[in-house]
Amino acid sequence: MSELRIGTYKMPAASLGSENPLPALDGCIPHRLQDDYDRTRKEREFRAVVLENEFLRATFLTELGGRLWSLFHKPSNRELLYVNPVFQPGNLAIRNAWFSGGVEWNIAVRGHTAYTCSPLFAARVQEDDGLPVLRMYEWDRVRLTPYQIDAFLPDDSKFLFVRMRIINPNDHEVPMYWWSNTAVPEKSDVRVLAPAEQAYKYGYQGEMTQVPIPISDGVDLSYPTNSNRSADCFYCIGPNQQPWITALDGQGRGLIQTSTARLRGRKLFVWGMGPGGRHWQEFLSVPNAPYIEIQAGLARTQSEYLPMPAGAEWTWLEAYGLMEADPEIVHNPDWKIAYQFVDTKVKELLPQERLESKLMQSNDMADRPPAEIIQHGSGWGALERRRRERSGEKPFCPPSMVFDDDSLNVDQELWLALLEDGRLPYTEPTALPGAWMVQSEWQKLLQDSVNLGRSDHWLAWLHLGVMYYNEKEIDAAKRAWEKSLALEPSPWSYRNLAVLAKHQKQPEKAADLLLSACQMAPQIPSLALECCQALLEAERPQDMLNFLDNLPDYVRSHGRMLVIEAHAALKMDDLQRVEEILQSRPVVPDIREGEVTLSDLWFEMHEKRIAAAENISIDEKLRQRVRRDYPPPSWLDFRQAT
Repeated sequence: MSELRIGTYKMPAASLGSENPLPALDGCIPHRLQDDYDRTRKEREFRAVVLENEFLRATFLTELGGRLWSLFHKPSNRELLYVNPVFQPGNLAIRNAWFSGGVEWNIAVRGHTAYTCSPLFAARVQEDDGLPVLRMYEWDRVRLTPYQIDAFLPDDSKFLFVRMRIINPNDHEVPMYWWSNTAVPEKSDVRVLAPAEQAYKYGYQGEMTQVPIPISDGVDLSYPTNSNRSADCFYCIGPNQQPWITALDGQGRGLIQTSTARLRGRKLFVWGMGPGGRHWQEFLSVPNAPYIEIQAGLARTQSEYLPMPAGAEWTWLEAYGLMEADPEIVHNPDWKIAYQFVDTKVKELLPQERLESKLMQSNDMADRPPAEIIQHGSGWGALERRRRERSGEKPFCPPSMVFDDDSLNVDQELWLALLEDGRLPYTEPTALPGAWMVQSEWQKLLQDSVNLGRSDHWLAWLHLGVMYYNEKEIDAAKRAWEKSLALEPSPWSYRNLAVLAKHQKQPEKAADLLLSACQMAPQIPSLALECCQALLEAERPQDMLNFLDNLPDYVRSHGRMLVIEAHAALKMDDLQRVEEILQSRPVVPDIREGEVTLSDLWFEMHEKRIAAAENISIDEKLRQRVRRDYPPPSWLDFRQAT
């Protein structure tokens, strides 16, 4: 008997912290960055929704993007996914914070979804035959599209089914992206198979090339531990081939993921066995808990979008379960024999025709309203519903997705007041500026309110400037922020004008504007970090160190502040100070995927030291010598391409 139950899941967890109040003008706007997390882990309970039948137990963490955290195969007492023993965010997602493990649902914008560390709406749906369905859904603020995830586990099923639905309610085409990313344990005997003989390989060195698989450059890519560097491998699966991907161990057992035809893309991601990749694995978890990812997406690769027509609705069905196959054939050196054998097994277990039929049969369920709301997501869908109701527009989603007023919170207060009262509420210039909005309909509402004199204050002009900037109306954005400053100085307008000055290659002006911003809001770590960086770019390292020394202790102690201090010391040739900082093992919680700041500091310090000692210039020969003779300590090495 299949059941759905609500409980908790406990694990050591770092604090996610508060959202960054600065608009990510060249990033994830209108979303705010989630970059305030730490690396201090304490036991924490997360809301968990469990689907279970006699074969499988699926655990979803609805507060964390609806992540399918565990898929446990009961008859074999085997976990099919990689279950991270901790919750530790790192800087890999669109909004910065991301964590490894389970199956992640990525939508709208290339990369790890904006909702990966945020709650989704979660609801219970009941089929006529009593089958419980977990529904998760949200309103995407970038593409202005709702999406719906329905997970169900029929009584006698050996597969978990996850039905996806994306609706474009707009009267124009939108670029769409979707990838379901599955983490599984990394082991030396695991082979990843997919029904393809060519792949697009990206090795984090700037270009993607088409290669034969499994052997490329003398390396068998189907065994992830053979890869020394981080790499993506996008399989070229034919249009008439059932898409699937699996990771099978030495006994021929492991997770398999397959789907209906719309979800065509499949990918393998590995961190690689080099020191940087090993460090990343531990940085995101604990020692000796490595993983790889097998992924499934709408497009061939993650460098592209698919055009979604106006008014379109896209649906597909994914299935997750245990694959058991003859290990001698699975690990046959002849790739074609191996993958074709697994392909036959897939079609015996769950052929394409049955998946397509099950997708069609689930249409009525997908339209059914929830029987119970388990958890609210963001209030942005409810705000959009209210706006459409007020303007007489048609609903943006069917009754299967309920965006009720109970989901509205402080983030929507400014915009709800503008909608209902025609005024954007005034706040003090040093108060946080509120959540950002860039949707064109809201821009018109705010512009009309300003023109009528109802919202002619610094905050309205600040928000208008962000809207103009998002539309690439840079001159209008500048005028709006200057108008905001003229009405009342605020740290937020100073900062946004500094971003423009930086783009216009005016580093001195950018630094001075950020100093003015920090004088008004010294307690904002992200603002102080931007100011430090601007002072460095303006070749004012001593000013930067003086600024650093006057910051509040809790801002000064931020992990990145030590790194910026080392950069300033390097510019001033204070190599002893640089080495002391690096040898102190600085921890930068939000070091970015692909960022090599720490190892570069290490190399540049040694280059300067040798150049001074031997009275030689720093050239390519010296750089190569340093990289050969002075490898960085493991705690500094996040390089993925070595």
